[in-house]
Amino acid sequence: MRILLIGASRGLGFALAENMLKRGNQVVATGRAHSTDKLALLAAQYPQQLIVESVDITEPQQLDALSQRLDNAQFDMLFVNAGVKNDDRETIADVSTEEFIRVMVTNALSPLRVIETFKDRVTPHGTIAVMSSGQGSITNNTNGNYEVYRGSKAALNMFMRSFAARNLDERTLLLMAPGWVQTDMGGPEARLTIDESIPNLLDTMEAYAGRTGLHYLDYLGRLVPW
Repeated sequence: MRILLIGASRGLGFALAENMLKRGNQVVATGRAHSTDKLALLAAQYPQQLIVESVDITEPQQLDALSQRLDNAQFDMLFVNAGVKNDDRETIADVSTEEFIRVMVTNALSPLRVIETFKDRVTPHGTIAVMSSGQGSITNNTNGNYEVYRGSKAALNMFMRSFAARNLDERTLLLMAPGWVQTDMGGPEARLTIDESIPNLLDTMEAYAGRTGLHYLDYLGRLVPW
């Protein structure tokens, strides 16, 4: 399988790259400039499978430049893994406008810009997947915590619903919720290790390959309520 993986320099994205390569896939993996050192080491281990590119998805010009560098390459899967969060203690009442914009642009706007830029590079029966979160579920928001981050992922989900409605074709569209994972973002108290989340998440995506339409799933393949 040929995969374009956006946002793979650390955490869940890097784990995705590692596991995709172990499964024998051909991967183009990206990170922001000056953050791809780990990916470069991984490319040395998989010189025939991994190509490393740099892009900041919040900069449309960089997306266009990456598209040009990839020329006419076609992929069976586009996976957009991008995410930041604000201070967990901030609510919508006290978050600064600048911080709100940073989270929303990175988590909601930019992933859809990636998809719009590269959708024609995905094969007609391929998969377009985005790393969402269970916290993007409006139904499951019963405690109100992490509300700026929640709002950004709920917005991402809504934008993907709109994308799906505008692009009625044979491709599979996935919003993936990896669970609360022990990464720099998830923190050491998280319930899952990377090894408990990412291999299962990839299994789920492989199981859904060829199922048209948009699916909001957790790492074990369970439907997440909108």
